Amino acid sequence: MTTTSKLFGTALAAAIVLAAGPAFTQEALEVSFADAEWTGEAVPEGQHCSLQGGSGATPALEISGVPEGTTEIHVAYSDETYQPMNNGGHGTIGFTITPADGTVSLPSVPGETDDLPEPAFVAAPNATSGDFLAEGYMPPCSGGNGNTYSAQVSALDDQGTVLATGEITLGTY
Repeated sequence: MTTTSKLFGTALAAAIVLAAGPAFTQEALEVSFADAEWTGEAVPEGQHCSLQGGSGATPALEISGVPEGTTEIHVAYSDETYQPMNNGGHGTIGFTITPADGTVSLPSVPGETDDLPEPAFVAAPNATSGDFLAEGYMPPCSGGNGNTYSAQVSALDDQGTVLATGEITLGTY
């Protein structure tokens, strides 16, 4: 590569960055468990899918740092170890909220159903199929192979714009 082509490439990259404008900085949510049974170490006994003999539900969560204008919180559940179920593969549960002083408590909701108590709703179905097919949140279902489960939390305004994000490790199973 010639010096001229290197300079052209560098100038082009700089022009693209400048044209894009300043980067939007999202706020960070602080996410913690509201139930002492959940510690982020191991998924609590019985909180796995029915195919593995469990009756799992989402953990109740405390969210702080919720920005003004937030109308919904979405929690995407993931198996970080098994790529097809990562990035919300265990479903995304939404909650219609009115934050008080930038904080909100999210209740536990049952797994493997789309019949959820208000203010919860299925924002995105899980990616299960075959014998694992279930509605709503799919609890950990790796069979105890040591997979790591997490939840990605997003605060959204009434236009669906993500205002802030946070994450919590649910544990291994």
